[in-house]
Amino acid sequence: MYNAYAEFDKSFKEKLITDYMPAVKAMASRLKERLPSSVEFNELVSIGYEELVTLSHRYDSKKNDNFWGYAKKRIYGSMLDFLRSIDTLSRSDRQLVKEIDKIINEYTNEYGIMPTNEYLSEVLGVNIEKIKKARRADEVYSVMPIEEQMGFYEDVSKIEQEELVNAIKAVLKTLNEKEQLIIQLYYFEEFSLKEIAEVLEISESRVSQIHKKIIKKLREKLNG
Repeated sequence: MYNAYAEFDKSFKEKLITDYMPAVKAMASRLKERLPSSVEFNELVSIGYEELVTLSHRYDSKKNDNFWGYAKKRIYGSMLDFLRSIDTLSRSDRQLVKEIDKIINEYTNEYGIMPTNEYLSEVLGVNIEKIKKARRADEVYSVMPIEEQMGFYEDVSKIEQEELVNAIKAVLKTLNEKEQLIIQLYYFEEFSLKEIAEVLEISESRVSQIHKKIIKKLREKLNG
């Protein structure tokens, strides 16, 4: 027996998928701008499309009359979950990331530019492929929510999520105007470091340096 409502519902969900595929692709494109070249754009799009299809089937317009409002955060979250799944750094590798950050900070302070992987490899006495892997993972983790990054190096005390978020907010209020703007643009407006550099009229390496300095300050404050 022909079910008009079921047919309408199927058509409605298919239209949701078609209508919002460009939005998902645009979201993947914005995220890709902030990631290393090793992360494939098409993989992000594919993950986003899969979640879009799933959500279109779960969506109930009677409970929520704004599909994109319902789906946007979940689709972005699925892309972040994918990025988390490709992090294969060991504890010693994460220590290497910290050492790399320290050298980069010292180098950019002195020369105003980012050091090469070859330079880092020579100074640290570490295979260049390990340097590249550590820097890629660091770039991937830099797009995660700030509260998640606090546990990246496993040097932040175990505290409740709500307490952690409140502590982060308190520290962010102590930042100067430029630092607060960088955090706002990067984490909430989803600007790339290059775009922030253009807004502030400073080099991209300087923006990266300030960003890492803020994250370090947060970790130190949360450790008490």
